[in-house]
Amino acid sequence: MKVHKVLPFLFLLMLMISCSKRQTVFSSFDDYPTTDKNLWLTYSKDATTFKIWSPKATAVKLNLYKTGNNSTVFETHVLQDDTNGVWSKTINKDLNGIYYTYQTYINENWNAETPGIYAKAVGVNGNRAMVLDFETTNPTGWKEDKHVKLKSPNDAIIYELHIRDITIQQQANSSFAGKYLGLVEKGTKSSLNVATAIDHIKELGITHVHLLPTFDHYSIDETNLDKPQFNWGYDPKNYNVPEGSFSTNPFDAEVRIKEFKTMVKAFHDANIGVILDVVYNHTGRTETSNFNLENPEYYYRFKENGTYSDAAACGNETASERKMMRKFMIESVKYWLEEYHLDGFRFDLMGIHDVETMNLLAYEVKQINPNALIYGEGWTAGDSPLPEPKRALKKHTKQMLKIAAFSDDIRDAIKGSVFEDKSTGFVSGAKDTSASIKFGIVGSIQHPQINYKNVNYSNEPWANEPWQAINYVSCHDNHTLFDKLKISQPKASAKKLKAMHKLATAIVLTSQGTPFLHAGSEMMRTKFGEHNSYKSPDSINQIDWSLKVKNADVVTYYQNLIKLRKQHPAFRMPTAKMVQENLEFLKSENRLVAYQLKNNTNNDSWKNIFVIYNSNTKPINYKLNTTWNIAVLHDDFSFDEEKSISNQIKIPAVSMAILYQK
Repeated sequence: MKVHKVLPFLFLLMLMISCSKRQTVFSSFDDYPTTDKNLWLTYSKDATTFKIWSPKATAVKLNLYKTGNNSTVFETHVLQDDTNGVWSKTINKDLNGIYYTYQTYINENWNAETPGIYAKAVGVNGNRAMVLDFETTNPTGWKEDKHVKLKSPNDAIIYELHIRDITIQQQANSSFAGKYLGLVEKGTKSSLNVATAIDHIKELGITHVHLLPTFDHYSIDETNLDKPQFNWGYDPKNYNVPEGSFSTNPFDAEVRIKEFKTMVKAFHDANIGVILDVVYNHTGRTETSNFNLENPEYYYRFKENGTYSDAAACGNETASERKMMRKFMIESVKYWLEEYHLDGFRFDLMGIHDVETMNLLAYEVKQINPNALIYGEGWTAGDSPLPEPKRALKKHTKQMLKIAAFSDDIRDAIKGSVFEDKSTGFVSGAKDTSASIKFGIVGSIQHPQINYKNVNYSNEPWANEPWQAINYVSCHDNHTLFDKLKISQPKASAKKLKAMHKLATAIVLTSQGTPFLHAGSEMMRTKFGEHNSYKSPDSINQIDWSLKVKNADVVTYYQNLIKLRKQHPAFRMPTAKMVQENLEFLKSENRLVAYQLKNNTNNDSWKNIFVIYNSNTKPINYKLNTTWNIAVLHDDFSFDEEKSISNQIKIPAVSMAILYQK
C-alpha cells in the first residue's frame, strides 16, 4: 500500500522540479544547442530508451498505452534533461508492443501529445508510436533481399503510381483492393482476362515503380476505411512509418510495416526497384505538426514579419539548412533504405531544400546503395527566405552531381504547357518546338547543335550528365496525357489522339535522359478532364482496366518501346561526352526532328541508328543517302526480321521511324 502511495508522489515531485526550470530564450535558430546523438528509439528485450530533442522544453513526459487508440495512460515517466536539448529515459523491461507519446512543457504549458518525429511504428491514424521488435516484421527471405542494380541511372524506366489506384477498381479482381498486398498479388486478371497489378507492370518491362507518398499522412481516417477516401498523400504526419490505409489492419502498428516490406520484396523478386516519393519540404499541419509539438518553430522558415513562409503552397516550408532538420532528413532517408530496402527517392518541391543538404543526403544514400536513384522537382511553389543561389533548383543541378531533376522543358515541348489548357506542343501542332525537343533528347546537357536561346524554359544546359534529366510527358500532377491532348485539340479524331499519344511517349523513351511514365498512360488513362485529382474519388483516380483492352495497341506500343530501349544501350548513354560525340542531329523542321546515334555507341549491337519524329498531319517522304534496315515504322517494330530500305522512306503522319545499320 505504501509503495503505491509513494510512487505518484515522487513522480509529481520530479515533474514539479522539472517544470520549475526557466525556459531558455534563443535570439536566433542558430543559437539552439544541437546534437549528433542518435535520437531514434532503441529497443531490446531488456530495455527501451526513449529520446527527444527539445531545447525549448523545461520538462518532457512519456505516456505509455496498451493500444494505439481508445485507451488511457497506464504509466507516465519523466524524461531526464541530458545535454544540448536532448531528453531521455531508459525503462528496464520488455516494452515490445507498448504504445507511447511524448509531451513537452514549453512556456508554462503542456503541448498536445506527439509520437515524436523519429517514430518508426504508429497505431491507427498515427497518433501514438509503438515500441516494436522489427525482426518480427521481416517477411521470409528478407535478409537475402537485394537492391536492384543499374549500370547507369538512365537504364531505369520509372513508373509512377498511387497504390490505391492500381487495384481499387472491381475489374482489377484484387484480393486486397487498394492495399500494399494487392499491388503485388500475382495472377490477377481483369474481367476481360488481362493481367492487372504487378503482373501488368512486369509485362510492360518497367524497371522501377515510383510510389506516391506512402509514409503516414493526415488525410485518410484509418478508423473508417469502409468509407471510400482518397488523397495523394502530400500532407506528411509521420515521416518514418508506412501509411496505414494501405495495410490490412491500421490498428496494429506491426501490420503496415510487414506488408510494406512484403511489397518491396515482391518487386525485388521481379527485379523491379521501389522508389519512394518523399515530402520533407513541408508538413501536413503547421501549429500542431509533430515538429512543432516537439520543438516549436525551429524546423520551419519564417518571413521577416514573423509569419510562416510558404514556398510549398501548403501552409509552411521546412528549413533544411538548419542542422537538426538536415540531420532528420538524412537519417530518415537512410532509415528507409536500410529498414525497407528502397531503391531511391523522389523529392517533392526539391527547390525548397538547400543544395548542401541535398548533396550530403545523396552522398549518404549512395554509401548504402550505390544504385539508388535520387531525383526531384527542381522548383518551388512560391518564394522562400532561402537565398536562390542556395536552392536545389533545376538550374543548379550541375552543383548536385548525384541528383537528377524533372525536365519540364521536354514535358511541355512535347504536349504544351501544363498551365494553359489550350497550349499545344510538338505532337499536337505547335510550331518552333524543335530546339526544346532536341534539348530533351540529349538529356538537358551541353550539345553543339542546340540553339539554347530557343529552348522553352532553359537558356543553357542544366545537367552535367544525360541521366540527370528525368524525361517525362505526364505524371500525377496536371492532366493525364490523354486529357491534355484532348483538351488542347478538341476537334482531333480518336485515331489522331492515339497517334499523338504514342509519339509523345516514343520521344521520352528514345531520349537520353531517364524516362519516367505515369501509370495508366500506357492504356490512355483519363481523369475525365480533372487536372488536380489529389482528393478526387476513385471514379476519377482509379486505373480503368477495360482501357487495357480498348487501347491494346497503345499498351503493345509501350511494351515495344521499352523492349527497344532495353535492348539498345545507344538510347541510354551514361555520359555527356558520349552523347556529344555520338548523337548528331540531321534535318529538322517545325514538325520534324531527326538524329543519328553512331559508332556502336555505348556498345550497341547496331552501328548506326536513325531516329525520325514526324508530327506533321500528313505522311512525309524522307530521303536516305544509304541503305538502312527498318526497326520501327508507325506501329510496327521489327526486332528480328531485317527489312532494308534505300533512297527514301515514307513516314506516316504523327509517328516515329527508327532505322539502323549493323
